[in-house]
Order: sequence, then structure tokens, then C-alpha cells
Amino acid sequence: MFDYNQKPDLNITPLVDIMLVLLAILMVTAPVVEFEEPINLPKGSKSQQIQAVKKIDILLTKDKEIKINKKSFEFDTFADNFVLFAQNKDRKTPIHIRAEKTLMYDDVIYILKAVKEAGFTKVSLITDG
Repeated sequence: MFDYNQKPDLNITPLVDIMLVLLAILMVTAPVVEFEEPINLPKGSKSQQIQAVKKIDILLTKDKEIKINKKSFEFDTFADNFVLFAQNKDRKTPIHIRAEKTLMYDDVIYILKAVKEAGFTKVSLITDG
């Protein structure tokens, strides 16, 4: 017979399983959902042209000859010549420095320091491979 004093066992395992699956689905889909609010943007001027940013290539040969965009400079006076060269250049122009691998570290750092002191911030040392 059935005993009315016995307390029923509540099995919550299926409930926990379903909640974990729903939580996993929510965690996966939440970052994907994007909310887009329509806004009216102002009209821009159609007469302005976007200028192509040209890079500056600096080449340091094994004889310590410096070439900037095919123009030669002396190593000892490079810092002053580069300041004069860069007077009307945009300081955000990318600069690529290529140097012969047999040169001393100090020679390459001298070029890098002169470029940084002239105010350029986008300077890269280019390597092979």
C-alpha cells in the first residue's frame, strides 16, 4: 500500500541539465547579436580628395652611404640633412629603414634616432624573410 507519511523525492537532475544547455546557448549567441540603431549622419563634402600617403625609404649601404628615396646623403651629416629633408613632410608618414646586415648596431640606431628626433612616429626596420 501507499504510505502517506513518506516524503516524495524531487529529482532535479533533468532541470539542471536543461538549464545548463540553455546557459551554453545563451553564452554562444550573446556576443553574435548586434543591436543597430538607425542614425542620420551628416553629409560630407564630395570635393575633398583623399591623398595617398607615400612612405619614405631610407637605405643604409655597407659603405655607410644613406639613400632617401634614391637621393644620397653623407652618414656624418645625416641628422641635419634629414631635418631639412623632412621640413614639409607629414610626421605621420611611414618610414622604412633598410640597412646592410654587416653594419654595426650603433650605425642603424643613429639613423633611427635621427628620424625619431625629427618627429616621425611610424618608423619600421625592414628585414629579409
